[in-house]
Amino acid sequence: MKISIGNDHAGPDYKKAIVAHLEAQGHTVINHGTDTFDSVDYPDFGHAVANDVENGTADFGIIICGSGNGIAITANKHQGVRAALCWINEIAALARQHNDANVMSIPARYTNIKQAVEMVETFLTTDFEGGRHATRVNKIACQ
Repeated sequence: MKISIGNDHAGPDYKKAIVAHLEAQGHTVINHGTDTFDSVDYPDFGHAVANDVENGTADFGIIICGSGNGIAITANKHQGVRAALCWINEIAALARQHNDANVMSIPARYTNIKQAVEMVETFLTTDFEGGRHATRVNKIACQ
């Protein structure tokens, strides 16, 4: 599976741990994030990941900023991208099961790295349930 990842200055350590986990499982990772704690603008990285998911370069995206909100708002501007803010494992599962989310947003200042890696694993291994949820998901995009 190809995973696109992007982060601002709040997430270099998170990205490093997540990338190591994904690569150990044989996934290909496209890295759009910063590796430093120097202040950067999260939209630059959110758009890059969303573009990868939108155009099929990546199967899923993972985005990380301090609250997870700004970068999720950015990614959700792209048609075909459904970015979900996930702060606990159950939300990561529901984002996939009920919303068919294809981008996961992690709030680095409100989760720890171990939680983040577990949420990523849950997100990537949980299937969309379809059914009544598909009807709702099909109403999300503005066309």
